[in-house]
Amino acid sequence: MPPNKPATPDPARTLSLLWRHDLSPQRTRGPRQSLTADQVVEAAITIASAEGLDAVTVRSVAQAVGASPMSIYTYVPGGKTELLELMIDAVYLRAERPALDRLDWRERVRSLADQNRALYAAHPWLIHAGASRPPLGPGVITKYEYELSAFDGLGLSDVEVDAALTFVLGFVQANARSAADAAALPEATAMTDEAWWQAQADLLRRVVDPKKFPRATRIGEAAGAAQGGAYEADAAYRFGMDRVLDGLEKLVERRKAR
Repeated sequence: MPPNKPATPDPARTLSLLWRHDLSPQRTRGPRQSLTADQVVEAAITIASAEGLDAVTVRSVAQAVGASPMSIYTYVPGGKTELLELMIDAVYLRAERPALDRLDWRERVRSLADQNRALYAAHPWLIHAGASRPPLGPGVITKYEYELSAFDGLGLSDVEVDAALTFVLGFVQANARSAADAAALPEATAMTDEAWWQAQADLLRRVVDPKKFPRATRIGEAAGAAQGGAYEADAAYRFGMDRVLDGLEKLVERRKAR
């Protein structure tokens, strides 16, 4: 198969690779393989973490492991699409999962949110690698089982627990994406966020009438002074996470009252 030709998706084959099981009805003999799927996946993760997801190609991975591009399809027949699923699952599988049982439910949920935020910080490519159909490997299943436990004993239905977890993780991912975009701006514009706003201050004072835009002027200046700019990722995360927990608490209270 040519290195740039997309492979046909095969869910059964991908599942087999994720769980490192041979699910095929028959096994065929062939030459002994010099690499393993794990080595290929680890090389791809290293490239993605250092250079971004776009840098992960069959050719770049082959170069990293000292193999030919064609040989990579021996380990990942589905090409980059399949490789990405293996990468996501591998990162999730080895993530640390501190005990939650001694925490109250708000601390449990905050803990798993913090863990996911740290995961995005360590592997920024994960922010853009998510899909509505997650790879159903041991890493994803282990992560899902662990995170569901944060909602134990709250009186929520199974569907509500799943929705609550999705709500929390969606917020974390959105915050991580905004934080990554903000972090990339200084390099892209050769100017920090604080310096950019300072440079616009004189122009804004000339074109923005405080009497016409009293709220925008007052609140914008207050937020900018507090955050050093229009956006500060940590402050946005803390405020948003508190509101996420407050909203879930209302639901928990209603279910307990019922």
